[in-house]
Amino acid sequence: MAIFSKSPVPQFTVDVYQNAYLPEGGREVNAIATVTATGGGTIGTAVSAPHLYAAGGGPSAAVAVMVDCSGSMDYPPTKMRGARDATAAAVDALRDGVHFAVIGGTHVATEVYPGDGRLAVASPQTRAQAKEALRKLSAGGGTAIGTWLRLADRLLAAADVSIRHGILLTDGRNEHESPDDLRAALDACAGRFTCDARGVGTDWEVKEVTGIASALLGTADIVADPAGLAADFTRMMEAAMGKEVADVSLRLWTPMGVEIVFVKQVAPTVEDLTGRRTEAGPRAGDYPTGSWGDESRDYHVCVRVPGAEIGQEMLAARVSLVVPAADGTAQTLSQGLVRAVWTDDMAASTSINPQVAHYTGQAELAQVIQQGLDARKLGDLDGATAKLGRAVQLASASGNEDTARLLSKVVDVVDATTGTVRLKARVAEADEMTLETRSTITVRVKK
Repeated sequence: MAIFSKSPVPQFTVDVYQNAYLPEGGREVNAIATVTATGGGTIGTAVSAPHLYAAGGGPSAAVAVMVDCSGSMDYPPTKMRGARDATAAAVDALRDGVHFAVIGGTHVATEVYPGDGRLAVASPQTRAQAKEALRKLSAGGGTAIGTWLRLADRLLAAADVSIRHGILLTDGRNEHESPDDLRAALDACAGRFTCDARGVGTDWEVKEVTGIASALLGTADIVADPAGLAADFTRMMEAAMGKEVADVSLRLWTPMGVEIVFVKQVAPTVEDLTGRRTEAGPRAGDYPTGSWGDESRDYHVCVRVPGAEIGQEMLAARVSLVVPAADGTAQTLSQGLVRAVWTDDMAASTSINPQVAHYTGQAELAQVIQQGLDARKLGDLDGATAKLGRAVQLASASGNEDTARLLSKVVDVVDATTGTVRLKARVAEADEMTLETRSTITVRVKK
């Protein structure tokens, strides 16, 4: 007898876009795998995700909110007030039954609510108690983000839930622990919970905040004006509440003789997953994708196949979505195939698939923005002009209007089509940091 869930869970599909044709001796195969999770599934269907809902009708989840309480949060005082208001707004967005905690972060991590190494369970009463506890938050001390993450990990690990998520806010550089300490904390937390990271104001280090989000498969952004924190925290918490399936991996199986060049997420952001592979059996490896709700993401897979003669055909790779099963194995949610076909048709073998071309350009766009901004900081004005000009050209060609708008605050655009630009003499620090933080955000292929 089929058992239907009270609430829908996503069903996954994998669609592969590629030009499978190679010239004689051709070896490199590129494909875009579009993974889509849509609601309305039922337990036990071929592509339905495991049922993760709690008795109350919502996903079994736990959230830890980490709030910077270092001394710099009092300069100006609006930052600390904004952080309190934002955390209160996030608490209000918690669904009944979700486990949660609030952590105050300085050079040490402090349990603000509920305390005693526990998580609270969201209800009208506990939300009110948490917001009352937030009134006592004050600024003072240093910044050691690794200690915040480790405390969040301990608290989240104690909950018998399927989805574990963190929200982290900082306004300054991680000056009270070494980069190695932070990296060790991120390595310890990776795969145990996802985390969205936000920098408020302009005194924090972009690469630290984006590095946290990248390692923990979350989002990163700047909130230059503290007045915008409450709305941003509400959006983050609502997104976290929409996650329904945890620990989803992209599994790539390749035949004997096929080499993996790279595996990247390319939408909605660029994230290189190549180095995060964990072995999953003969010639198979898993790449982490984190938690999913109703959403779609694109992945660029590049493999190198053995050379072959005209007329030959082979399976170059199999792309699957998998989650851990109760018996310790992996359940396949959906899969797609990447093919290689050798042909002497020059038009077929030289054609570039539009999806592959688009996302190759989007990955280059993210890279040249970072390179251009780094060159600008080092005083290499010619290098910065060349890289940021290329970024303007790529953003224009791909229709990435948001990135084009951010670039226009750093350079004067003479001709977007050719990438001809002039560096602005004066650039607001918030504008430069916003461009750097959001440089990896991509747009989907134009239909």
